[in-house]
Amino acid sequence: MTRILYSLCGADESRPFSPHCWKVVQALAHKGLDFIEKPTPFTEIPSLEGGFSKTVPILRDGNELIRDSFEIALYLEETYPDRPTLFGGPAGKALARFVEGFSQMVVHTAITKIAVKNIHDMLGETDQVYFRASREARLGRTLEEMEASRQAEIDGFAPKLEPIRHALKYHDFIGGDGPLFVDYILFGALQWMRITAGTKVFSDDDPVRLWFERCLDLHNGVGRSVTAA
Repeated sequence: MTRILYSLCGADESRPFSPHCWKVVQALAHKGLDFIEKPTPFTEIPSLEGGFSKTVPILRDGNELIRDSFEIALYLEETYPDRPTLFGGPAGKALARFVEGFSQMVVHTAITKIAVKNIHDMLGETDQVYFRASREARLGRTLEEMEASRQAEIDGFAPKLEPIRHALKYHDFIGGDGPLFVDYILFGALQWMRITAGTKVFSDDDPVRLWFERCLDLHNGVGRSVTAA
């Protein structure tokens, strides 16, 4: 059985960058499940699997098709209970939902302001047209205006993760002594920034940076399979 993960790329298929897809890459590796990754440009996603989803990740597992990174993680947990757990029980699922909200509302918002022009520049011509129009409409500013305020966003980024820094005082991972899906959620966001913008936002001894480095090394270093920008 061939397991396929459809992910997101720009003009270079070897540099998939979606934060949500990276969550699933780590989740599949955590479960020890083999898969083929098929990076796809923005404007080609609607044609995947007969129009199954407007966004990636999409996972095909045999006859099953699943969209949305959290739904994929829940599917993997239910379908492969004999493999290492992604949640460690209901409390882990609840914690992951909380961190998902924090990541998308706080961390993703900041990374968008830092990396949006970098992402645009990674795309092919057709995708650049789509991306500029959709993002400028969503953000209410041109990409160039976003770029002009980028340094202020970089300078203010690290303090936004103080709650995570607090949690890492007690364990090596957000999920405890070992990683869980809750770690992969925030990892995906920082991996997105690493691949698209390559921006240094943490001091060398920042606990969040050290945690991120541990996550990059997980599962035979799959996170390092794509280099930083």
